[in-house]
Amino acid sequence: MSASNISTEDTLTVAPFPSRRLNRWAEMIWQVAGGVNIRTKILGMVLALTIMLGLAVTWQVRVVMARVFVDELENRGVSVVSDLASRSIDPILLNDTYALYLLLRDTVLNHPDVLYAFILNPEGEVLAHTFGDAGFPIALLNSEIVNAAEYNLHGVIRHWVYKSNEGLVHEMIAPIMEGKAGVVRLGLTERRLQAIVDAVTGQMLLTTLAVAVAGIIAAMILTWLLTRPILDLVRTTQAVGRGDLQVRAPHWANDEIGTLANAFNQMVTELEASQRAIAEKEQARHMLLKKLITAQEEERKRIARELHDGVGQVLTSLMVGIRTLQRSDASLQAERIDDLCRIAGETLEQVRTLSRELRPSLLDDLGLAAALERYASEFTRVYPEVQIDLHCALPRRLPTPIETALYRIVQEAMTNAARHSRATVISVLVSQRNGSVQAIVEDNGVGFDVEAVRRRQSSVGIFGMNERAELLGGTLDIESGSDGTTVYVEIPL
Repeated sequence: MSASNISTEDTLTVAPFPSRRLNRWAEMIWQVAGGVNIRTKILGMVLALTIMLGLAVTWQVRVVMARVFVDELENRGVSVVSDLASRSIDPILLNDTYALYLLLRDTVLNHPDVLYAFILNPEGEVLAHTFGDAGFPIALLNSEIVNAAEYNLHGVIRHWVYKSNEGLVHEMIAPIMEGKAGVVRLGLTERRLQAIVDAVTGQMLLTTLAVAVAGIIAAMILTWLLTRPILDLVRTTQAVGRGDLQVRAPHWANDEIGTLANAFNQMVTELEASQRAIAEKEQARHMLLKKLITAQEEERKRIARELHDGVGQVLTSLMVGIRTLQRSDASLQAERIDDLCRIAGETLEQVRTLSRELRPSLLDDLGLAAALERYASEFTRVYPEVQIDLHCALPRRLPTPIETALYRIVQEAMTNAARHSRATVISVLVSQRNGSVQAIVEDNGVGFDVEAVRRRQSSVGIFGMNERAELLGGTLDIESGSDGTTVYVEIPL
């Protein structure tokens, strides 16, 4: 077809690839199978495997038994017909038809699988048979498969099978005196053997049914043992999802499911401890915020009071002194100016002290080492009974947030040692190594119970030091005993 003959309304239909169809079928089967619970799956698998195995074994046993019985029937037929052929020679030579009849009758009576037996002379005439009053079936003589021409075959026993109203009949044909005295024809039926095969098959089917029932019961017990812990674990998970962290999954056995339950309980325990720690931390944070706000307001009050009572009064005195100086004699002005300069210098020192308390300028200008040295010198003036041993080995300036945090932590640790531990020696070591900065503050005070203080959340200073370290990704540890207290802080750079 040329391009000019293609209409714009024509559409091209592309059949989906077989792999896509298989994938869709696989997804559908998986969705159906996935919607069935584990108990039904196990029961179905056990039932299907039991039935398939039982039917396969039954069919195989039936086939083998049928083949073995048929072979045995044929071998027994060859033996019986050979015996009849040898024992019929004398009655035939003596022309004793009754003896032939008795021989055939006894053979039929003694062998339950023998349906009939009769003897033919070389001309094909019946000399004796076991059909009784029913009469001899002429169809046996008119058979197209076996005819009189095959009787003289040098003593070879012939065997053929045909269908009758009695089922399959195996007929054995044995010549008498190599066919010179006639032949013996013996018919054997499979009814008894088939009944045995059917009985064994029925018994095996009943056994398969019993095994299937036992398998279903065992599968139900197994699924109960498997799904009960899983369902309990699901209910426990749902309870934990609703916020109940007191619930625990029961431990049924020391198997994989028991290990899973133990791991889940351990996880819930750790989750409960984590949430409790978070709640305690939030409570401490709330308390710290409350105390920080209170402390901030108190600090503002103190600064305002010092500005009003100290700086304000001094400035007022300066103003009064300047006015007095204006009205005083020239001889007294020089002495008065010296007093006013002294008052102005003291006022300036107070303002600088307040400024350093709020934010040390050396921390911004020269760094952490210089700020700590200045603070140590001022600390000894406030606490003259305390000896300060400061070692600060920093190769370079640190980031501002880290310097501020370390300064406040060291400041708080030294203040606590002087105020509460009654320490006489305080050692401070600040160093940098392995990509982090470390600070150690150690004193020889009386110490305190660190865990009790943390549980009671009574120390805003300790909590504040810990918060400053954690905000920068660091850690803070406190060890305290009767021989003193050590504060160890490490902050990564």
